[in-house]
Amino acid sequence: MSVSPVQTPTPETVESLLLPPAFIERMKEQMGSDFDAFMKSYQRQDRYHGLRLNPLAISAFWPVQGETPPTDISHLSDSQPARHPSSVKALLASVISDLSDPIPWAKDAYYYGEEDRPGKHPYHEAGLYYIQEPSAMAPAVYLDARPGEYVLDLCAAPGGKSSQIAACMQGQGLLISNEIVPNRAAVLSENMERLGVVNAIVTNEDPDGLADHFPLFFDKIMVDAPCSGEGMFRKNAIALLEWSPENVQVCADRDDLILDAADRMLKEGGRLVFSTCTFAPAEDEGSIERFLDRHPNYQIERVPLYPGMTPADLEGTIRLWPHKLRGEGHYIAVLCKKTSDRALSAAGSSSLRAVSAKRESAVRGSDFDFLSRSLREIVKSETADWILGDGELLRFRDDFYRIPRGLPTLRGLKLTRAGLHLGTVKKNRFEPSHALSHALEPDQALRIANLSAGNVGQGSNERALFGADQIRQFIGDRKQKIPAVITDVPGFSARRWIAGETFRMEGDKGWYLITVDGIHLGWGKLAGGSMKNHYPKGLRRNL
Repeated sequence: MSVSPVQTPTPETVESLLLPPAFIERMKEQMGSDFDAFMKSYQRQDRYHGLRLNPLAISAFWPVQGETPPTDISHLSDSQPARHPSSVKALLASVISDLSDPIPWAKDAYYYGEEDRPGKHPYHEAGLYYIQEPSAMAPAVYLDARPGEYVLDLCAAPGGKSSQIAACMQGQGLLISNEIVPNRAAVLSENMERLGVVNAIVTNEDPDGLADHFPLFFDKIMVDAPCSGEGMFRKNAIALLEWSPENVQVCADRDDLILDAADRMLKEGGRLVFSTCTFAPAEDEGSIERFLDRHPNYQIERVPLYPGMTPADLEGTIRLWPHKLRGEGHYIAVLCKKTSDRALSAAGSSSLRAVSAKRESAVRGSDFDFLSRSLREIVKSETADWILGDGELLRFRDDFYRIPRGLPTLRGLKLTRAGLHLGTVKKNRFEPSHALSHALEPDQALRIANLSAGNVGQGSNERALFGADQIRQFIGDRKQKIPAVITDVPGFSARRWIAGETFRMEGDKGWYLITVDGIHLGWGKLAGGSMKNHYPKGLRRNL
């Protein structure tokens, strides 16, 4: 098989220059009368882009301490009070030009145009949203993760579906995000940190190795299987160049192994969502049919379709075709693992869920006292109590972590992110982690320095779109026993902070939560009138 060089598609060249002949012939047979419309989708010069609001970041805009913010702001009007979550619309409006074009299957998700650059904005670094191909948002919607559940994202990098699942879980329960490729696992971990996920562990394991640690453990499992990527041909030249009928079969065989491992980890009565970004029946309907043959204790769940989605050839499963909706190609199947009489009789038994293991690395005694004292110099006392009490505390050498309760032993697992990284001991002093800054709401820090998002010069007096007074209004600061010190920093933009610059400021020395328009961005340490920049060097860049 030969593949011609990748070029921008035109009506004259789309078949002869871009797509492998074997792929075209198979699609002719597969699509039937829809083939011409399908091929025309490759003639579009534009691609569809999407971003999804991260509700874990907007809780700072909810006025009542401890109250869960709404996960859907689409119905809110721009005329509502500034303290309302509709304020987030004003932030997004400064990033993308059109907020009237929602993605129909995902909450608070929007299409944006070629002219928009949301990845080059400080709000992206602050975790306000995640940039994601629109069709790729659908599988996590069907997983329907809930707070308090134990959930696995088995093939999770780069983190779009994991972050979507985490948002649904609202920091409660346990999310294991796994990626077998080490460098992709690192990207996954970075994204989970940026988006402020507090209840996730990132592992770097093969599916069978993970299954050995978590037998019949999870309520829900997402399998976004590695595939031949046919649905991404329009946006991913590598997928096009690597395609072959032989590779399709390799992917299909691998699907069988991944799904069998997932079965070992899903408890009875649990839900499994399988998805790919390919059109190949061997990888899609074929994978599910073979799995059901091997595991007759599963059944396909019939779920409602969103506009543009169509039934797949296997009844009850779903196709997303690029010529029928505004997104790339995807396949989705929702499966339920039937509950046996044995499982019903044992319901509620501790044998069905691993209990917290005794850990040699658990934080006790002087380590606990040191961590508690250090946190109370940075965050409010009630926040320190939440950090210390809402999970298990571990110390690995100089690093402190908090993991969700209820985990079996982590010994032998390859961990990329062992829960929420709290901070590091350096020269007998505690340095809070970047992950902790993104896990906090502004009302939880003792001191805040608030920056603008604009690209302003040193001499400018431009202030943040949402300043200190509005932040106090958002978080009900006047009701707090210990009011936060909130300082606006006019003339210094978050873009410069992300690039690694420092700024002058008067105030009490110590750690400050740096925010951009009230959204957590990182840590700074004030001493001698200078705010030292603790934004991680590996994340610094010019926006």
